[in-house]
Amino acid sequence: MKKIFLYILAGSLSFSACKKDDDDVATFIEPENIEARNTLDEQAIQKFMDNNYLDTQGNIKAFSSTDAADDNFKKLSQLSPVKLPSGVIYIKREGAQPNPGVAINTNSTVPETASLIKTMIRGTYYRATDIDGNVALTSAGALINTIDAEASPTIDPRFYYVKKSILENASTEAAKQRSYYEIEGFQEGLKYFNGFQNLPNENLPNLQGVIIVPSKAAFARDANFYNLQNATFVFNFQIYHTETRPVNQQ
Repeated sequence: MKKIFLYILAGSLSFSACKKDDDDVATFIEPENIEARNTLDEQAIQKFMDNNYLDTQGNIKAFSSTDAADDNFKKLSQLSPVKLPSGVIYIKREGAQPNPGVAINTNSTVPETASLIKTMIRGTYYRATDIDGNVALTSAGALINTIDAEASPTIDPRFYYVKKSILENASTEAAKQRSYYEIEGFQEGLKYFNGFQNLPNENLPNLQGVIIVPSKAAFARDANFYNLQNATFVFNFQIYHTETRPVNQQ
């Protein structure tokens, strides 16, 4: 009987210890101070650029600690990233740009002169977190992925340009604003790239580069169509075609 009691006691202590471990799992609490959020974004983005590279097709890949095949690739942070005053970072991949290509006018507020784009693109959202001193971009999700999913170019993704008809037919005041859909930091970064013209849809993508948008240059803490407050976005893309947007696409 005494042994049975000891076994029960030991099991109870073990369960309590496991439960305590579960309760002690560190969770991230969103900082109230927006400056703290912005600093966290910057630190996590820098770490992301140190931990990832572009493969031979321009896809963003994480370095492997066990596979030496990626040892000769440069970090994103070594590929001459340009940081704009807004915090947006763009990286133009050498040898993957059109020559000369077509300039992209990303000012969506003047649809008559803004550029339509057809693109193969992978857009991923993250949240920069600090858990027990480990700062990183976590909680990854797909905003768009025409490279691995649909495998076909898309025209004017909504975060780049939202049609006037959507704004006019919206049922709330917030949804009538371009800022509810469009990611300003993506538009800002994209204007530093030129687009190809009339690349066939079946062409395999040879991605032109990367645009990284911290939360302050995206939606920050504002309500938005995607429900992605405090999110950092990473875009990897090729512009298959660009032209002044036709009237029927405005």
